[in-house]
Amino acid sequence: MSKSILKRCETMGLRMTGQRRVIAKVLEDSDDHPDVEELYARASAVDAGISIATVYRTVKLFEEAGILDKLEFGDGRARYEDAERDHHDHLIDMNSGEVIEFVDAEIEDLQDRIARKLGYELRGHRLELYGVPLKKG
Repeated sequence: MSKSILKRCETMGLRMTGQRRVIAKVLEDSDDHPDVEELYARASAVDAGISIATVYRTVKLFEEAGILDKLEFGDGRARYEDAERDHHDHLIDMNSGEVIEFVDAEIEDLQDRIARKLGYELRGHRLELYGVPLKKG
């Protein structure tokens, strides 16, 4: 990852209030994929004056500025992650909703080969796998 979320916001000229700074820090410290409700709980623990509306507006601003990526895993909750995180794919546990990040060189190579076979140079992709745990026994 390059610059912090806060630094990128400042570089883009976004007005960074104290509450937006708290939300940026909470996002930066997240190693999961929080939705707005989770962000609100974490941010309001730091600053009790932050409202859920402020979190919604800030997340929308950061998303529109290209600082956050919005992820939708089919559970009706929009989740967010830093748009400049290192590339990874996602496996979503359909029972628990847990999102597991992974990188697999074979999958990356296969996607590149498929694109080239179809006459394209791959510039990016997003892969989401949905599954349930295997029964052990």
